[in-house]
Amino acid sequence: MLVLSRRVGERLVIGDDIVITVIDVRSDGVRIGIDAPRSVRVNRAEVLEAVTQANQDAARSADDSAIDSLRALRPPTPEAPDPTPEA
Repeated sequence: MLVLSRRVGERLVIGDDIVITVIDVRSDGVRIGIDAPRSVRVNRAEVLEAVTQANQDAARSADDSAIDSLRALRPPTPEAPDPTPEA
């Protein structure tokens, strides 16, 4: 990880077409502006993590529901006869 110090108004350039500008610095955070082509996705990590977790939970729930549905559709297994001979 590259760690840089920047002041308000200073920029970082990533590649040929992404520019990050420091907009404001406060005691509780930093505001940045990102200028990137529309084809570049820019997301907050915590939002991506929340969406990923929600998708995993939904898939797990769907899997459980599918298994329950299959069990409900499966005909009951007949009782097997006792293999021990009667005397």
